[in-house]
Amino acid sequence: MNHFVFSCIAPHGGEIIPELQGSQGDRMDLTRKSMMELGRMMKEVEPEVIVLFTPHGTRVNGFFSITVSERLEGTLDENDAVFSMERKVDPELGRSIASYALDAGVPAVTINYGTSSGPYSCLQLDWGAMVPLRFMPDVPVVVITPSRELSFEQHVQMGKAVKDAARASGKRVGLIASCDWSHAHDAEGPYGYDPAARELDLEVVELIKQNKLEEMASFDPEYIDAAKPDGIWQTLMLAGAIPEEDRKAEFLSYEAPTYFGLICAAYR
Repeated sequence: MNHFVFSCIAPHGGEIIPELQGSQGDRMDLTRKSMMELGRMMKEVEPEVIVLFTPHGTRVNGFFSITVSERLEGTLDENDAVFSMERKVDPELGRSIASYALDAGVPAVTINYGTSSGPYSCLQLDWGAMVPLRFMPDVPVVVITPSRELSFEQHVQMGKAVKDAARASGKRVGLIASCDWSHAHDAEGPYGYDPAARELDLEVVELIKQNKLEEMASFDPEYIDAAKPDGIWQTLMLAGAIPEEDRKAEFLSYEAPTYFGLICAAYR
């Protein structure tokens, strides 16, 4: 049984946000339209809370970090424009996820800042969360950041803990795996060019279409290092949260308009 009202794999390039697209609005337009569709699907099912996996949140080496602050705030500055966001957090669900994870032997910690509650209990909202959430309903969130010191299997197990906590909460829970893909598509980009980038991205597209997300755990570490994706870890968490037999994938789009790949996929 799927305990999530809607889930998706969504990218987080800043220009996807309409307010930050600048003069080259067509550059990520395919992805932007897909994100609008993902947002429409999520809003349609009226979640009470959204759990989001991001690679760019507060990292605690060797642990999954789970937000239990009162709220989150963030600002993005791109193409001479500024976009800001604030979201309330569901600390109760965050603590429940941590409890289920620890009971399963998965290293997880809850994180907060400032005060235990109230207006000063506020953590930074990273771009990996802000970009997908720009298109989603304004409901409380729980943001979870994985640790690459942990095994792929532990990421799958973490997803199972999220599933168990979602079921126990009785709430309508949405789920987002925030993922950009290979970052070595362009010789002029910050990571240079490697042919493995396109190869890995197209392989991921096929695994999504075939509903074989777990097979990403078998990618060779050297292959991953050459292509430089940042989506495998969060996708494996989604795979743990939603077993294969409960996943009905709807692939929306793939493009690599700059140095990194962008994929949108929905799971109703």
